[in-house]
Amino acid sequence: MKIGILGTRGIPNNYGGFEECAEHLGVLLVSMGHQVWVYNSHRHPFNQKNYQGVEIIHKYDPEHRMGTAGQFIYDLNCIIDSRKRGFDVILLLGYTSSSIWQRLIPKKPVIVSNMDGLEWKRSKYRPQVRKYLEYAEKWAAKGSDILIADSQVIQEYLERKYAVDSVHIAYGADLSSKNEPQVLEAYNLEPEAYHLLIARLERENNIELILDGALRSESSHPFLVVGNHETAYGNFLKNKYKDSRIRFVQGIYEKDKLNSLRHNARLYFHGHSVGGTNPSLLEAMASKVFIVAHNNNFNREVLGEDAAYFNDPSDVANHLDHWEKTAAAREQIASNFRKVKEKYQWSLIAEKYEITFQQALIRKRK
Repeated sequence: MKIGILGTRGIPNNYGGFEECAEHLGVLLVSMGHQVWVYNSHRHPFNQKNYQGVEIIHKYDPEHRMGTAGQFIYDLNCIIDSRKRGFDVILLLGYTSSSIWQRLIPKKPVIVSNMDGLEWKRSKYRPQVRKYLEYAEKWAAKGSDILIADSQVIQEYLERKYAVDSVHIAYGADLSSKNEPQVLEAYNLEPEAYHLLIARLERENNIELILDGALRSESSHPFLVVGNHETAYGNFLKNKYKDSRIRFVQGIYEKDKLNSLRHNARLYFHGHSVGGTNPSLLEAMASKVFIVAHNNNFNREVLGEDAAYFNDPSDVANHLDHWEKTAAAREQIASNFRKVKEKYQWSLIAEKYEITFQQALIRKRK
């Protein structure tokens, strides 16, 4: 198959979840014998034309000059180019700035859209943006041959709202086996003597709820908050939480360093409340750390009974003050690691995408 992957800033991943997905899927699909092209922003630091067998197509991306509007132009440039490539399958990762160009997407290939999370419900967006995103979701849902839902909650939502079928394929993760305890020295930390939160510092990730709980707690352990805090909301958080136990650490992008911080933490807090299978949650599960997660259907679908949950600051404080690494807790940690190994490894995810592409292509050619 000739497969084109659109909707990301490009590979290798320097940005986020969909870039990570494009990188893993692209390389693995090539290893399975397919031809794969990934579209990269012309500003991506990787300027070569081939990455581990994946062909790279660089397209002009004016986001640095125009802000969000530039994303629409970049997607348009990618879609126009895709019309001349003769792809069998086009995989669209997300829809926020591509579905507006739905009519320009070539008709011959199978169009597969990964629907991501419920973007229009994200509180970080202004009301008019959220309204646009709801329309964009509808355009993608109605205009694609195949919809990918990375969680059963999203799959049920798509069926309920748009009366369309979708294929459930979760996000993937690497099995984290590398632990470098010396990473802790740079932060003056001791193994299992600190708590950790790694997230984009946005309101929907329940950062304040978690930190309010940390303030109520009697725990003397440091509480690391890792994420880009050089933002308006980041500055707000730093001014609000000046307790010496709470330490704000600028975003860390080296995987081994992040995994070591996760693995050696006493408790790992996951506050995400919108979206499907969250990449950072899978990474925490693979890092063998005990997880305390926001109590919502997305997190419960992945973690089941193998985590502790919180609804409010009192729950957070209670976990910080009373959690112990018992035999039961160790089994929960091990169970989460097994889930990643058996359900979320990228090799398994790539096989599911391949089967979905092949079946859709057969149906379209009949």
